[in-house]
Amino acid sequence: MKQFAIIGLSRFGRRILEELLDVDCEILIIDKSREVIETYKEKVTAAYVADAINEEIINRLVPTTIDAAIVDLGEKLEVSILVTNYLNKMGIKKIIAKAETDEHAEILKIVGATQVVLPNKEAAKRIAPLLVSSLLFSYLPISKDLVIAEMKVPKDLIGKTLIEANLRQKYKLNVVAYRKEDNPDYFYFSPEYRIEQEDIFLIAGKEEDLERYAGKLPGNVSRKKLPTLFRRFFTKFSREQTR
Repeated sequence: MKQFAIIGLSRFGRRILEELLDVDCEILIIDKSREVIETYKEKVTAAYVADAINEEIINRLVPTTIDAAIVDLGEKLEVSILVTNYLNKMGIKKIIAKAETDEHAEILKIVGATQVVLPNKEAAKRIAPLLVSSLLFSYLPISKDLVIAEMKVPKDLIGKTLIEANLRQKYKLNVVAYRKEDNPDYFYFSPEYRIEQEDIFLIAGKEEDLERYAGKLPGNVSRKKLPTLFRRFFTKFSREQTR
């Protein structure tokens, strides 16, 4: 059975904990707030009210054999850096730390974090493409360049087979599966299947390739034209305000 330690139960730490509670594993939690620990102590293997800034406490409470440690000390940047360093010196093989800024993330990597999570930045990366494109339903970056997204079928593909659409050759995009708008279940394409208006593709590809293809707005407004449109709007608005 896998063992995990969650040090600090701010928003990200709690989300991880709630997900792990549905899995058959052992969980140890440490937080300075007695109220937070009281909320979860009956649901986990071990729970401690303790100040994580104390290296001796971390050494005593966290077994060196755990599979992974998750560090989320909220806005206490210095403490999260220290705790990550403590865990690294203990030989913990997998340390996942939440960062508040890019600079914070870099320091966490230097002191031993094997994975750094920037929730706000990652959320923005997922949401921004959905705002810009009328075709995208969901958007998930899974590495530096690769993304997976749900995309509504463009009008020019309706009635074609996937071979005729030729997205891989034309746009360097791979269609993994498809579903209908009113159905959450995905299906594999058969060679003879003809694309229908209510189809939604699950697509994998490079971020730039997907956004180049799906970055269309109603009225054929492309992403590259957006800055110009905003400048025109604000220029016009400023003029009206000065009259």
